[in-house]
Amino acid sequence: MVRITLELASKIVTATLKRRVELGFKPLCVAVLDPGGHLVAMQREDGASTLRPQIAMAKAGGALALGISSRKIAEMASERPTFIASLGPISPHGVVPAAGGVLIVDAAGQLIGAVGATGDTSDNDEACALAGIAVAGLSALD
Repeated sequence: MVRITLELASKIVTATLKRRVELGFKPLCVAVLDPGGHLVAMQREDGASTLRPQIAMAKAGGALALGISSRKIAEMASERPTFIASLGPISPHGVVPAAGGVLIVDAAGQLIGAVGATGDTSDNDEACALAGIAVAGLSALD
């Protein structure tokens, strides 16, 4: 099983931000958490607003907490809004039900962490996060 080391997490962050630049999106903040929800690496680009670190960690942390992407949490929120709203106060990083929080798996399909990206539209955040995961030679859990 691959482990999310600082080197690997930094590679994901760098590749995510590089993709953001290539696509011309707004400045992002990217956080990579290990499977226990501990922060391994984070960067907030110049121009990204001040709450972005917390949002990035909440997208990734929420995905880890529920075992699904933050996009799927957003879909769940439309069906079960009270349940999703109740998770924020009991989750260490909160839960943000919007695309951009993606679970990371290794080649064996083992969960090794999550990445959260925020700063542009949620779809654009997610696209950049997925690119960062792929450049690191890993996969996103759908």
